[in-house]
Amino acid sequence: MPTLEILAAVDILRRHLPELRVRVINVVDLMTLQDQAEHPNGLSHKDFDTLFTTDKPIIFAYHGYPWLIHRLTYRRTNHKNLHVRGYKEEGTTTPFDMVVRNDMDRFHLVADVIDRVPQLGSRAAYLKQWLRDRLIEHRHHIIEHGVDMPEITQWRWGATADPTRSQE
Repeated sequence: MPTLEILAAVDILRRHLPELRVRVINVVDLMTLQDQAEHPNGLSHKDFDTLFTTDKPIIFAYHGYPWLIHRLTYRRTNHKNLHVRGYKEEGTTTPFDMVVRNDMDRFHLVADVIDRVPQLGSRAAYLKQWLRDRLIEHRHHIIEHGVDMPEITQWRWGATADPTRSQE
């Protein structure tokens, strides 16, 4: 789910803020986050900084507890700009509602980008409202139908239509 939500968030960003440069890094082995002096699979500081930058916002969506990512990266150059979204033990429900409850869905991730990239400022205010509206729409749909919205379950990378838009 986190990878799917990250890709959906990037899709929203590309559609609504095409001038914004976004880098997605899929971390398969968490030990690469540590320094190579700490773990054989770890990255050197130079390699870590090349991937994650030394001064840009980092939003890390993780399917476990956020504190683990912070502990693995606390000695890294850009740790101060690292924001981790992860599991908060918010109950059980539909798959998408679970990521919403943990603030790790596409809408929360896009809002995190807007909040952490200073040059977006008020230019992205309309998009933040659109994101809030989608979360309200999601909540109503879950209450009424008990399943995730088709716009969520049918989303595919590279689709020409924007399935994240309300079908009003």
